Amino acid sequence: MTSQRYTADERVAAIPTHCGDEPDISVVMPCLNEERSVGICVERALEGIRRTNLTGEVIVCDNGSTDDSVAVAAAAGARVVRQPERGYGNAYRRGFEAARGRYVVMGDSDLSYDFSQLHRLVESLQTGGYDYVLGSRFAGEILPGAMPWSHRYIGNPVLTGILNRFFNLKTSDAHSGMRAFTREAYERMGCRTKGMEFASEIVINAAKAGLNVGEVPITYHPRIGESKLRSIRDGWRHLRFMLLLCPKYLFVIPGIAMLLLGVLGQVALLPGPLPLGFHALDMHFSALFALLSIVGYQVVLFGVFANTYARTHRLDRPNRLLDWIERDLTLEYGLVLGLGLFLVGLTIDSVILARWLASDLGPLNEMRPALLAMTFIVIGLQTAFASFFLGVLRMGVADSEARMATRSTGSGPVGGGDA
Repeated sequence: MTSQRYTADERVAAIPTHCGDEPDISVVMPCLNEERSVGICVERALEGIRRTNLTGEVIVCDNGSTDDSVAVAAAAGARVVRQPERGYGNAYRRGFEAARGRYVVMGDSDLSYDFSQLHRLVESLQTGGYDYVLGSRFAGEILPGAMPWSHRYIGNPVLTGILNRFFNLKTSDAHSGMRAFTREAYERMGCRTKGMEFASEIVINAAKAGLNVGEVPITYHPRIGESKLRSIRDGWRHLRFMLLLCPKYLFVIPGIAMLLLGVLGQVALLPGPLPLGFHALDMHFSALFALLSIVGYQVVLFGVFANTYARTHRLDRPNRLLDWIERDLTLEYGLVLGLGLFLVGLTIDSVILARWLASDLGPLNEMRPALLAMTFIVIGLQTAFASFFLGVLRMGVADSEARMATRSTGSGPVGGGDA
């Protein structure tokens, strides 16, 4: 890939010269010790801006470089801003804050993306009716040596597949570093993460905000310099972020599976040992199933709590199942349900006590029903206390919705103002 060189006057030709003018396009690229590549990236970005016949600027956000990256970027025609707090997301968010254009293009400054082709993304925003456009490497071309095989065939496909499954999306390359969006779209996304998970957050928040999303095939080139990506650490950051935003898959589905397995296992063992041919399930498994039931139910409650918290902080789209549980499980209904489960357990224990008394306090061999009774009692208590905790969380939801309603109507509290 070749790059045409320009004079200093040519490099700034795409940037408005009148004080106060706002450019049409802002190209934002983070930089950390990229002196060998950042200047070329800036030149190609300016070339890409020229191809759009729009005005533009290039912003390089330095994230603590110790080489000559800042001087090289400035000499190439970029406006340099600084972000001393390390992190992929931190660098980009600082660059976006400094951007003035109505179209924003983002990409790494290590030559892995060809900024001279940015006009293809911007044209999709202009004429395709999109709010956000992702440059897809997997729909385009990945040049030899540009991506390790573990990232190409395992890491990126697996993480992209999980993201699509969790959030009902159809993106082909969730972790591409080259994207474009309108200024309004970025403000609606409300991104806040600091590290590499910022790439996933943009995709997820674009879907949550209801943006019209498109993809453009791009070519991915071998980078210049040392990669800042740490496969295991950064892959976990992406996965952790997705799990935290999706309580259905993190809590509810595993919790229901454990709860059902625990209850069914206890019921199956009530008559006595369950022979399996090679082994018989007996008392130890009854205790294990009881524990599994309690833990599973607690995990489901965590899912309901997480869904309520996400609504309070507007971190996720509504989930029909969890919203139904949260809406119908009022404090009073929760207390009634908890009391009912508690009484079921207490009734089973009462039957056990009556049998023991009827046998003149003889040997007591009622461990299996006693474990089932304990399960109902504990789950009942969990339900009652969880109902109170949900009541506390719902207060935050009500306050949040009230604030949003106030902002949308533009009205403030009655009697406000200076005395």
